[in-house]
Amino acid sequence: MTTPQSTATLQVQLAGGELAGTWTLDPARSTATFRSKSMWGLAPVKGVFGDLEGYAVVSPTGEVTGQIAVATGTLDTKNAKRDTHLRSDDFFLSEKYPAITFSLEKITPAGEGATVSGTLTVRDRSHPISFPVTATLSSDGAVVLDATIQVDRSEFGLTWNQLGMASMKNAVTIHAVFTKS
Repeated sequence: MTTPQSTATLQVQLAGGELAGTWTLDPARSTATFRSKSMWGLAPVKGVFGDLEGYAVVSPTGEVTGQIAVATGTLDTKNAKRDTHLRSDDFFLSEKYPAITFSLEKITPAGEGATVSGTLTVRDRSHPISFPVTATLSSDGAVVLDATIQVDRSEFGLTWNQLGMASMKNAVTIHAVFTKS
């Protein structure tokens, strides 16, 4: 069960040092999914990354850094042939680049949530990215971050697109549950 905390309450907890320390992503309670369209936008493609890991470090003054990595070789779209293709050189090249990583550099309060800023790395390309997140505090003390990130895969060199059938725009949804180490 999660209890929503206001941005102001979480900021007070961060600034007051209550959340200081090292936090570990709980992979059993966290998910990373993606959504795209193929067949000229007519057919949605959904997938789940089966393995993710991460951590966050909160300083006594409330600065937050960390990283989340999703294993590209664990992507499951419920279509084995497509999954094999997505792990190939046309897309993730999972054998050489086993993870997509997001390195967190800053969290800034914004409206009812926060804006997360950092660097997204896919294959051998890294780009700065910022996106909104919602944060909740569960009854067991875990911090839960939820976000949907719009990604243009062509920015990361993933340009395979036979006959223009596949969208370059993808939505990645993260549900990250962090527990204090």
